[in-house]
Amino acid sequence: MSAAEARRRPILRMIAGRLGIGVFTLFVISVLIFLAVSLLPGDIAQQVLGQSATPETVAAFRRELGLDQPLAWRYLDWVGGVLSGDFGRSLANGRPVADLLAARLGNTLFLAAYAAVIAVPLAVGLGLLAALWRGSWFDRIANVATLSAISFPEFFIAYILMFWLSVRMGWFPSIADPGASPRLAEMLGRAFLPAITLVLVVTAHMMRMTRAAVVNVLGAPYVTMARLKGVSRWRVVTRHALPNALAPIVNVVALNVAWLITGVVIVEVVFVYPGLGQLMVDSVTNRDIPVVQACALIFAAVYILLNLLADVLAIATNPRLLHPR
Repeated sequence: MSAAEARRRPILRMIAGRLGIGVFTLFVISVLIFLAVSLLPGDIAQQVLGQSATPETVAAFRRELGLDQPLAWRYLDWVGGVLSGDFGRSLANGRPVADLLAARLGNTLFLAAYAAVIAVPLAVGLGLLAALWRGSWFDRIANVATLSAISFPEFFIAYILMFWLSVRMGWFPSIADPGASPRLAEMLGRAFLPAITLVLVVTAHMMRMTRAAVVNVLGAPYVTMARLKGVSRWRVVTRHALPNALAPIVNVVALNVAWLITGVVIVEVVFVYPGLGQLMVDSVTNRDIPVVQACALIFAAVYILLNLLADVLAIATNPRLLHPR
């Protein structure tokens, strides 16, 4: 076995271990989702059919939904359908749940990508500048601004932006529904306010982590030696400090991107954006249990997958793991 293979083997074992933990976590979450929905008060069949339905009709509808089966059997039937790509049918309109998810998931991914394209370079850039000018007025203002952004909940930021940029200024629409087949420019314009809301929420976490990671590396002896040799501060940060601070930065960036996808529920509801979060809230209101279960499972799977990606990237960018002594 070569030296390169010997170095890769522990890393591959760690990645396989993270993957196994992710699969087990998703299984536990699927059980919790199914139990939480099953233990909701009231009769789902009665709620869907209404109070005027006869007991015979309710009983027949319960058999059709499989509610007369044992809980464990219903869970296995649901998981088996999910593994085969069948999430069932919506109780509200009879459409396949997979079709509803496909129509909304793309919008949520577009909004998350829109926000990430703005937030990641902005946060890393601000973090580098704050570390470079540590203790300056810029550093103090950036820290106050980021702490303020972290302190406010996203719905508060959303309503403030809507009031000023939509109601008062009229620059952007307050409702972010892009329509059936919009052009890219129209989608970007209508999704700007929800995207900026998400940017303000996640930029603070990424900026502060970038600053902390770079400042920590700047205290290392090799950085001090580079400074003594006359290397400029900017070159020290970009060529020496940043590469060695990538592991925590990449980790927090991946975690915040995961939050962008799974934490958009409130923002989508505020701006009436037709994404997966809005679909989930509407389905909870309508007691559309198959759609609620599917949305919750999709959010959990995406979050676990991106957390796994964050762990893998943190391992891949850690020089101590890649080049052990």
